[in-house]
Amino acid sequence: MNIVCLLGSPRKKSNSSTLAKRFVATAKKLGAKVKTYTLNDLKYRGCQACMACKKKLEKCALKDELAEVLEAVQESDVLVMASPVYFGDVSSQLKACIDRMYSFLKPDYVTNPSPVRLAPGKKLVMVLTQGNPDEQAFSDIFSRYDYFMKWYGFKESHLIRACGVREAGDIETRQDILTLAEEIARQVCSN
Repeated sequence: MNIVCLLGSPRKKSNSSTLAKRFVATAKKLGAKVKTYTLNDLKYRGCQACMACKKKLEKCALKDELAEVLEAVQESDVLVMASPVYFGDVSSQLKACIDRMYSFLKPDYVTNPSPVRLAPGKKLVMVLTQGNPDEQAFSDIFSRYDYFMKWYGFKESHLIRACGVREAGDIETRQDILTLAEEIARQVCSN
């Protein structure tokens, strides 16, 4: 099983990265191969709306450090997207990467019954952390991105979410969420 993990936080020791790393460590123990990318360390731009991926190429036309990431996502069985919640959404680092995934759609994606260039059956794990302790706040983030990933052919999706973890390291006190990350890794790797 090939897993690609995208760390969307600008902080090296962020709560979302800690959770994602707990998931990844468990998956590795179960035999998964993992590639982790810290998006903030890469030099890339968001989608330029050039439409080259629809008119003349079958991939994103931009030649930057995100090209390798997009290729790895295409080859993966499981995609882990980890991010803190910033202004009611994922971080700009992760959002720019997701926008570039537009290149996975075929030119006639609106009418094509098989609209994407990805192999069907991938699995999604979304890791979200937020300082706000209210679980109702920003609860729409996962469902919004899950909708698009299902459209992209992801057959299974999981959410690992921690609320009320504002300061770096706060997640270390949340054994319930750390255990959930391990449980989801076992579930994803056993299917």
